[in-house]
Amino acid sequence: MKIAFIGLGHMGSGMAANLVRAGHEVRAYDLSETALSQAMADGAIGAASLSEACEGVDAVVTMLPAGQHVLSVYGEVFGVAPKSAILIDCSTIDVESARQVAGQAEAAGYQMIDAPVSGGMAGAKAGTLTFMCGGTKTAFSGAEPILAKMGKAVIHAGEAGAGQAAKICNNMLLAITMIGTCEAFALAEKLGLKDQVFFDIASKASGQNWSMTSYCPVPGPVPASPANNDYQPGFAAALMLKDLSLAMQAAAQSDADTPLGAKAHALYEALCSQGHAAQDFSYMMERIRRGA
Repeated sequence: MKIAFIGLGHMGSGMAANLVRAGHEVRAYDLSETALSQAMADGAIGAASLSEACEGVDAVVTMLPAGQHVLSVYGEVFGVAPKSAILIDCSTIDVESARQVAGQAEAAGYQMIDAPVSGGMAGAKAGTLTFMCGGTKTAFSGAEPILAKMGKAVIHAGEAGAGQAAKICNNMLLAITMIGTCEAFALAEKLGLKDQVFFDIASKASGQNWSMTSYCPVPGPVPASPANNDYQPGFAAALMLKDLSLAMQAAAQSDADTPLGAKAHALYEALCSQGHAAQDFSYMMERIRRGA
């Protein structure tokens, strides 16, 4: 297949490379020349413009920062990409923008799906992402074979915007469990328990959770976790704050009560304001240890 890939940041670069490895002709475009050069080194064909990337393709995949970027980019994609091309937005954006761009795509004669991801940079590079998809069954059927080359799980969540809803709810839960895990380790340390001992117990008891067993926020127990690499992401605290902000926006719009989500948002906002936005979100461990 001929696939246009727009947005080659930390996540998009690994995803595009996996599509190349799967045998697809990937036409890459990004405003960053450095990012575009890396994509070309990975085997993609560099495009000089968004329009050039989208001409004659079978699919368009985007990985962009926010809703306004998605709306702007697809405003250019419509009418350039063939009507037969499946449109797949893997960005994490607000639900309303996802529904708006899907409506515009339908009006322009395209099938489109929102397919935000979970798995971070490591998952993007390894091709082990989880895709949460919103759109019609027809659009999902068209997108699934492409997404499967970049991930371990591709799940249809419902109609347009449902993928974004699943993503922000999942990451709100992730933030809450990470903070709780950090608090538990910090208290265990103050009570004289070694990190490995507490891990060995809690990871096999009722406190077990993904933030502990797969992404442990203290060095030692899980060698692959960012805590063993000076908290280099991974999944940056700034990105977690972005997702929590989207969750809080959605909670306000839907009149949902999310007290722990609101507290998690406040804690990550403080962590980022203290100069740790670029570090992994599990750096919350250090903030809780300091108590400030």
